[in-house]
Amino acid sequence: MVRGQRGFTLIELLIVIAIIAIIASIAIPNLLSARVSANETSAIATLRNISSAQAQFQSSGRGDRDGDGEGEYGYFAELSGLLPPRGAANVITPPALSGVFQNLDAMFGVVTKSGFIFQMFLPAAAAAPAGEAGGGGEGATAVDDNLAEGIWSCYAWPAVNQNTGNRVFMINQSGDVLATDNSGAMQGYSGTTTMPAGDAAYTQANDISSPVSINGVPAVANDGGVWRPAN
Repeated sequence: MVRGQRGFTLIELLIVIAIIAIIASIAIPNLLSARVSANETSAIATLRNISSAQAQFQSSGRGDRDGDGEGEYGYFAELSGLLPPRGAANVITPPALSGVFQNLDAMFGVVTKSGFIFQMFLPAAAAAPAGEAGGGGEGATAVDDNLAEGIWSCYAWPAVNQNTGNRVFMINQSGDVLATDNSGAMQGYSGTTTMPAGDAAYTQANDISSPVSINGVPAVANDGGVWRPAN
């Protein structure tokens, strides 16, 4: 060291490190909280876009497998132009949904976007929820075409609970987004490990034509959670 120059003492370095640690302990939780909030806001907006896409798809009559002149609601693969609508030969152009929804999980038929996982359900016989196939579109459980003219539901939950998001959201043909805090005894939805059933927010088991539970009315939700209008 050149004579007359003075370096940092060990005590000074320890003080600087301690200050940095204190700042980090304050900033990092705030950053994580901001990311969770942004992801949840994005999930709500995405569900509303899905609702608009479903309304557009159904009203256009592009999916009308039973040929009765009444359009049916679709899965992500059909709405995004990955596959033709059920019973049709060609994909819809332009697609009703972003190409992001062509990226279906090959096993579960779900889509991940901005830290949340999305899954579409259409009604099978007796309005039982039928999720999308891994490759997209209808799976082994056949969709009831008449019921699919009037009902559908979609859920969004964190890819990593309490990391990429906290709450769980759902929307159906009503166009209203509901949310639950994901803390119920039968909840804890996270990734593809713990996924909400298609009837999770409804009041009758295995029936997505039944009323949804809002603040426990008209009955407790099938998953035991308290679902409320999202904000």
